[in-house]
Amino acid sequence: MAEQKPRVPKRIAAVIINSLKGGVVPRIGLPYITVGREKEIQAFLTDLGLIESGGASFRFLVGRYGAGKSFLLQTIRTHAMGEGFVVADADLSPERRLQGNQGQGLATYRELIRNISTKTRPEGGALNLILDRWVSSVQQQVEAGADEASLLREQLAPLDEMVHGFDFTRMLGRYRMAYLERDEEELAHVVKWLRGEYRTKTEAKSELGNGTIITDDDWYDYVKLLARFLVGAGYKGMLVMIDELVNLYKIPNSITRQNNYEKILTMYNDTLQGKAQYLGIIMGGTPQSIEDRRRGVFSYEALRSRLTQGRFAREDMTDMLAPVIHLQPLTYEELLVLAEKLADIHAGYFGYERKVTTDDLVRFLQIEFGRVGAGSHLTPREVIRDFIELLDIMYQNPDTAVAELLQSDAFAQLAATVEAGSNASGSKPGSSDVDPSFAEFTI
Repeated sequence: MAEQKPRVPKRIAAVIINSLKGGVVPRIGLPYITVGREKEIQAFLTDLGLIESGGASFRFLVGRYGAGKSFLLQTIRTHAMGEGFVVADADLSPERRLQGNQGQGLATYRELIRNISTKTRPEGGALNLILDRWVSSVQQQVEAGADEASLLREQLAPLDEMVHGFDFTRMLGRYRMAYLERDEEELAHVVKWLRGEYRTKTEAKSELGNGTIITDDDWYDYVKLLARFLVGAGYKGMLVMIDELVNLYKIPNSITRQNNYEKILTMYNDTLQGKAQYLGIIMGGTPQSIEDRRRGVFSYEALRSRLTQGRFAREDMTDMLAPVIHLQPLTYEELLVLAEKLADIHAGYFGYERKVTTDDLVRFLQIEFGRVGAGSHLTPREVIRDFIELLDIMYQNPDTAVAELLQSDAFAQLAATVEAGSNASGSKPGSSDVDPSFAEFTI
């Protein structure tokens, strides 16, 4: 009996196909196309258990462009939200850094808060929802007979002991009173403060009567406060995901670059030394942005000495409990399974009977992996983009056979190389009598 394949809703199928063809990771529908990465996912699930128990974790996820970093981050993001965690994610850029003197650090904080997500609000913008849930929870307990003052003291006292905790709890109290009194203007002002959107103390003083604001220097302290507060609001903890560390590597000024790496060191030490609670941090970057001794994270000696891989790990046996996880390429078999899934989703979305056979998929992957340098340079992003383009062309030209497309000019040189390799006794796919340096060279 044929295996029943899960039906993918058209809206989700459209997002999956369009995102992957554009070279980006879809925000929804990832369970339909996730393959492999069992060890990496299990490592992050271990971290979620630590966060839920009141601890903290810090990980670097390292992989080349297109290797699947963002995909894995989104997979973990989806799972964490489903398990009752709050997730905030941001990509670094020239305008968003971890530390800066022109608001770049605060810009990252604002992006994290803007993208704060929960199971019921996975697309982001969940701050108001979280605050409202907290107020409603407190009111329900008060109406059930709990002492209001004792209840609030129990929830907020641990926050008061943290850096900037007094200001944070005072704002929570003001939000609660404004919510109960239906004061929309006051609610908006408090949320604006929590989002770090007050540019000057004078502006905050005039609207809130409070001269303290979140700044470039202390935004991370408020992330720790928020993570601790979320437990009282009914969540298991907070997972912060920061991608594109390469933008720190690209900072031309060495002092500014070192200041950003020092911020990473602060976060790393806080999570591992128990100074942060209910907080997980994952940072994604390329091998160069991490390991380059001149400009990368390893150029900051205090970080390099903490993060350098030990002597016992090797390529086929890595330590998934180490702070740095190196993404290994997807295997040939995993890409075949992914291609099967995408072929089914494409056929279901456009409403046609799938014509691509498993043999066709194998042939396609043989051609892709037959490229010169494919072993070290071919990424899942490139393979997926080529495959969806192939599916699109087949759909728009239904009379064209798959084999005909694979023998087209675009694939001709690659196919010849693979064919020669397959026919050679004892040789691997992709090898031939032709000098590999000229396998894709045409006149």
